[in-house]
Amino acid sequence: MSEQAGQVTMYTTTFCPYCVRAKMLLQKKGVPVTEINLDGDWEGRQALVKKTGGQRTVPQIWVGTVHVGGFDDLHALDRKGGLDPLLIEQQVPAG
Repeated sequence: MSEQAGQVTMYTTTFCPYCVRAKMLLQKKGVPVTEINLDGDWEGRQALVKKTGGQRTVPQIWVGTVHVGGFDDLHALDRKGGLDPLLIEQQVPAG
């Protein structure tokens, strides 16, 4: 599980309403998302907790190599006008 510049990576589960909302926000901006579904993946969840320093909730979103956090964090970043510059900085292509 590694994030890299040029992509948005989102760790999700199937029935997570916040995951759906995050995907919708990014789709509205034309940003492709690499989704990693953690349904039934105990090892993947444990790795995510370690990688995020203890976060257990989904979604967990990376814009390139920058960990944004969950949907609330993504939405707040967008509201402040910080998401578009981050997408550009991390060289994420718009669709």
